[in-house]
Amino acid sequence: MDLGLLRDGINEVIATTFQNAAPMGIICRHGEARMVVYQGSHTAGRIEKDGWVVANFIFDPILYVRTAFEDLPPDFFINENAGGIAVQRLNGAEAWAAYRASVRQRASDALVVDLSLLRQEVIRPVIHPVNRGFNSIIEATVHATRFARSHDENLHHLIRHHAGLVRRCGGEREYEALDLLFKYLGIPETS
Repeated sequence: MDLGLLRDGINEVIATTFQNAAPMGIICRHGEARMVVYQGSHTAGRIEKDGWVVANFIFDPILYVRTAFEDLPPDFFINENAGGIAVQRLNGAEAWAAYRASVRQRASDALVVDLSLLRQEVIRPVIHPVNRGFNSIIEATVHATRFARSHDENLHHLIRHHAGLVRRCGGEREYEALDLLFKYLGIPETS
């Protein structure tokens, strides 16, 4: 199967469905791509209804944090055609890949969704050096979405760990994203 722009492992992207964007890990193993999507989320509902998802390759740490905690306004989305299916990608994506999305398995709290490539496009071929600050924003955001539901102290500790890495290794956009993350969580940046 053609994975398109994805590579083996878990690819962190901002996934779009109709008028919806959320950070998402797309799992690629043995030539197959799939996602695990939480039941009750906008993403899960739209995948079940429409049968497509777009992986947006974008390197804005603030957008990862925003899409984890809020809905974006309509002007953030661009309509595209992917194999005869109307899809939406993010304005500002450097590349995107549209996938047919079909539910493989249902659990009480999640859906396992198989992905098959419909169309992809590289808009701006840009090299992004590995930046531990950016990577730590992604990790802190993943932990923060879970912490917002559970208030698990171990997750709080992991968020603080990654915040320290952002402060040491990040740039201005990562610092802004970290400030925004703590505002969404309603916890002080230092404790």
